[in-house]
Amino acid sequence: MKKTIAIGLIFCMLCTLLVVPSNAVEFTGEINAKSAILMEQSSGKVLFEYNADEALPPASVTKVMTILLVLEAIDEGKITINDPVTVSAYATSMGGSQIYLKENEVMSVSDLLKAVVVASANDAAVALAEHLYGTEEAFVARMNERAAELGMVNTNFCNTNGLDDTDTGHLTSARDIAIMSREVLKHPLIFDYSTIWMDSVRNGEFGLTNTNRLIRFYHGANGLKTGSTSKAGFCISATAERDGMQLIAVIMGAPSRDTRNALAASLLDFGFANYSVRSFPGQAVDPVPVKGGTTRSCEASYADASFVTEKSNEETTTQVVYNTSLRAPVKKGDVVGTVRFLLGSEELGTTDLVAQSDVKQMTFGEILLHLLRTSCFCS
Repeated sequence: MKKTIAIGLIFCMLCTLLVVPSNAVEFTGEINAKSAILMEQSSGKVLFEYNADEALPPASVTKVMTILLVLEAIDEGKITINDPVTVSAYATSMGGSQIYLKENEVMSVSDLLKAVVVASANDAAVALAEHLYGTEEAFVARMNERAAELGMVNTNFCNTNGLDDTDTGHLTSARDIAIMSREVLKHPLIFDYSTIWMDSVRNGEFGLTNTNRLIRFYHGANGLKTGSTSKAGFCISATAERDGMQLIAVIMGAPSRDTRNALAASLLDFGFANYSVRSFPGQAVDPVPVKGGTTRSCEASYADASFVTEKSNEETTTQVVYNTSLRAPVKKGDVVGTVRFLLGSEELGTTDLVAQSDVKQMTFGEILLHLLRTSCFCS
């Protein structure tokens, strides 16, 4: 009996030793909201999520897509920030947050964009939409088209500004908001507006204060958009950057502004405390052997790469794996191998090893000449 008990105890101890603890860090704070997500911007890696795919009314966080389309139009040269915009009667009819535009008033794209980003001005959002696409309806069609292009599968926009008094089908998800916020952050111009705490339009006559209080009170905060209505509750896409890592925290359906801001700050704190970006600069490698070519090898290199990882003291290494069966012809730009990026023994990811020179295939005559030279040398 004692022998049986002893064997059982040993078995239990072995089972305990075989259990591998998870290294994944977890957010342990309370999620007092309908949904939330934390995403790293450069990679799109999700660090935390809660009901992230539930379709919910986003209130003025809708304007992230409005802002994106304006920024893309600027980058594509369709408009400039100095272009004058003539305000329509329809744009002046918007309720909620506004800068009280007047019919036929003329304001620059820059000032209207500033009013949207900083003060969440609904009238300015519609004025920009009409300037770009003629009508709000046409602009909204492009919003939905762009959402589909970005893979925002739980999104349907009905207007440019998020007013949801009548548009019950105006919905998106925390994940989709993070996706479009990530895209907005690819346009450096956004930070000229989203980091403003206080400013003005109309030559200083109308003051603007950022609806995103984190801009003033959270270290590293650099955007992006808040929103609240009776249906949506309190929402935010909060962005912040520290030590080269840009995070996006999205909160939807919080019960109050303070709860929303505190939760967004907590998620950002969690991300900065537990994750970092590991960067690998691109470089050339030793020549890659090529069979059957006029030269025996080709130059090759790989591009810069970066990966989001849990913070660790382990060293990073790079492992180059050549295509050992590589045969001519090889053209510049061809993939000739793989580069593995490691943190300790963990593979963070891979990238292509790319040829930087051409290698022509030997002709029949060149092969004969090569064989003759080889045989003469051997004799």
